Amino acid sequence: MKNNSKILVALAAGVAVGAVLGILFAPDKGSDTRKKIVDGGKKITDDVKNKFGKGMEKLNDLKDGLKEKVEEFA
Repeated sequence: MKNNSKILVALAAGVAVGAVLGILFAPDKGSDTRKKIVDGGKKITDDVKNKFGKGMEKLNDLKDGLKEKVEEFA
């Protein structure tokens, strides 16, 4: 499960870097660009937290289900 966490974190970091670079290269005023970066960062952070939480719930449910199956066979 540790590898899954690492993959999710790396994916989230890649998305965040891509979003920031896209905003930085857009032709806007500096204040508008900074506001977009802050707003985008907050949105990405919230999205990643929600998706990570849902993913961990699914993994825990799968783990619990497998545990029950193993106990049934034992």
